[in-house]
Amino acid sequence: MNILLSAALYVALNSTSPQFVGTSPWGESDEIGRLNMMTPQRKADVMARVDASHVYDLSVEYFVGMPSWQAAGDPHYQFWMTHTPRGAVTDNVLEMGKDINRHVSYSGSAFSMYSHTGTHIDTFSHFGLNGQIYNHFSADNHLGDKGWQRSGAETIPPIVARGVLIDLPKSKGIEMLPDNYRITVSDIQAALLSQNVALEEGDVVLLRTGRMKNYEDAAQFMMNSPGLGMAAARFLAEKSKAMVIGADNLSFEAFPSEVEGNYVPVHTYLLTQIGVPIMELVNLESLAASEVYEFAFVGSSLKLRGADAAPLRPIAFPFKATFGEQKEN
Repeated sequence: MNILLSAALYVALNSTSPQFVGTSPWGESDEIGRLNMMTPQRKADVMARVDASHVYDLSVEYFVGMPSWQAAGDPHYQFWMTHTPRGAVTDNVLEMGKDINRHVSYSGSAFSMYSHTGTHIDTFSHFGLNGQIYNHFSADNHLGDKGWQRSGAETIPPIVARGVLIDLPKSKGIEMLPDNYRITVSDIQAALLSQNVALEEGDVVLLRTGRMKNYEDAAQFMMNSPGLGMAAARFLAEKSKAMVIGADNLSFEAFPSEVEGNYVPVHTYLLTQIGVPIMELVNLESLAASEVYEFAFVGSSLKLRGADAAPLRPIAFPFKATFGEQKEN
């Protein structure tokens, strides 16, 4: 069976497959799932192919009023100054005196936010089924007042892997996927075919919906977002054996849910059943504009002990052949 599998097959699988907590093939103590696919040799092979003179920043800017997940009442991104040059003169908190405080300008700031704000990676503790997360760690036994004792964000290693951009709007000849659009297997296959790219085991697969064009307008960005459907998620995880799946929006999956009794079936399928980490709000616009579809993905998240997600600063290095062909075009 080749990669152009019938979409009907994956729809059928989606409708008949039970929901369950996955057991890691990497052992009962495993907390990172498919990130174990990153072997030293695979990482070395990927980095040996890069054009290091070019780099693409795949993160978004953080600012007051930025898009953030509010449906469950989580806090917005907040930023404030704790020290300012003129305030230092008046407050004299370091007891340097006015003359020195006027001479030495002092600025300091602080910020706070929900862990799923901006470009970030979800850990397996983000969602679970029946009180358990991936590899059968449980809220009863592994969640304390200071966070999860297993599968927290501190366990996520630096990610170095082949990355693939799937530019869905370009494949369809539009700027952005429609509101509430559910990405299908056929959509992914058509985009890959038009890009002349094949997925490989262990890829970081990044889905562009075009939603980033609305990033400066938080209400518009968050309203009725398109997202991944269950059949397409199964295709990427089971057939293509993706290591990580990411997207340029915050909902990641399409709503309303396709699965009765589960309002986030794509999240629980990937995170809880299969052990595939999810990245959200990945800025894919520069890659798409340059038509760079294959690259070395390099990213590292903050080591937030016990957290169910962490901010991520991903970058992409185009492969030498890819960038060279592109410049000729």
